[in-house]
Amino acid sequence: NNYINDKVVLVTGGGGSIGSELCLQLLRFQPKQLIVFDNCEDHVYQIDRQIKQRFPEFSGLRSVVGDVACDDDLRSVFQTVAIDVVFHAAAYKHVPLMEYNINALMKNSIRGTRLVLEHSKSVKVDRFILISTDKAVNPTNSMGASKRFCELLTLAYAREYGVNFSAVRFGNVLGSRGSVVPLFEKQILEGGPVTVTHPEVTRFLMTRAEACQLVLQA
Repeated sequence: NNYINDKVVLVTGGGGSIGSELCLQLLRFQPKQLIVFDNCEDHVYQIDRQIKQRFPEFSGLRSVVGDVACDDDLRSVFQTVAIDVVFHAAAYKHVPLMEYNINALMKNSIRGTRLVLEHSKSVKVDRFILISTDKAVNPTNSMGASKRFCELLTLAYAREYGVNFSAVRFGNVLGSRGSVVPLFEKQILEGGPVTVTHPEVTRFLMTRAEACQLVLQA
């Protein structure tokens, strides 16, 4: 409550499954303004409607369709209001697909994170929290490697400029876009096979609400 109440908060990827849940939880602490920033028009529209329905008294909502990898889009947000807290949740989700779309992955993940960090530093935000992934641990795919790069970038900014920048890693989140669970359900309904990584694999999952509580605690 101390770092959200009456503050201006920006959530990149705010229309995504994690970002939208994060926005809803943040509103419980009555920020002065909430900026929902996402590159998908429909995602922004859906969370905009949801917030207005659930928090009709809140007048500080600003919904922005923009790209974290576009400097102009970010500048139009950072230079119009004094942002206090940034949650950087913008990210791609589908690991195998992005192996074949490396340029888009690197642009969104690495360039996007660097630009958000740079703008956050330039306006001296109080806190910056990067939403990372357990795939960043000894990465075995491009998405994990790109997120590890983003972690190192965030920590480098924190050390170099003495700012409160941090990263939090997620595991598997039930109900998030990119989750493997809907795929497994569809495969089971179709009679299989279920394409698990290994017959003896065990998956541990948390809910979106639990995941976002962890982010706020971070």
